[in-house]
Amino acid sequence: MLWLTGLSGSGKSTLALRLERQLLEKGRLAAVIDGDVLRTGLTRDLGFSAADRRENVRRAAEAAFLLADAGVVTIAALISPFRADRADIAARARARRIPFAEIYVAAPLAACEQRDPKGLYRRARAGLLPLFTGIDSPYEAPRRPRLTLRTDRESVAASARKLLRVALLLARPAPRPGPRNA
Repeated sequence: MLWLTGLSGSGKSTLALRLERQLLEKGRLAAVIDGDVLRTGLTRDLGFSAADRRENVRRAAEAAFLLADAGVVTIAALISPFRADRADIAARARARRIPFAEIYVAAPLAACEQRDPKGLYRRARAGLLPLFTGIDSPYEAPRRPRLTLRTDRESVAASARKLLRVALLLARPAPRPGPRNA
């Protein structure tokens, strides 16, 4: 289970989808749990208060645990702004014996605002999106992530290579073709 955290626009979804494709090409079962996608379905009833953000992350983690328990390399791409929530997920993964890595997709706020593919920062700065992470709601960067990807300084390809190395170290061995022992 890889948990990608970072500000909106840092590159979490881009890297998660690239990693999923790379793992599938290598014969590994993989799936992405994306925060934006969750907000259109599983967590559409939640707002952006601290309590709702925690519930959003909790639901994402539950879905991720189900996939990981089934042997799927699970890549969660969520802002997940609070350290305590991410620490809880890591502890729960350890308790379930699920290999886990917190990945910090790090880009300065200015770089994220410059990218702003959905115009969210512009809307937040105009007061149209209250409680927007990084503007008027806090983001607590990881203190000791397994990997930090500086997406403002390196290409998507370079970050993806580093992410793939970590994923392959954590992933359970790929199934071998051939008859099974009974």
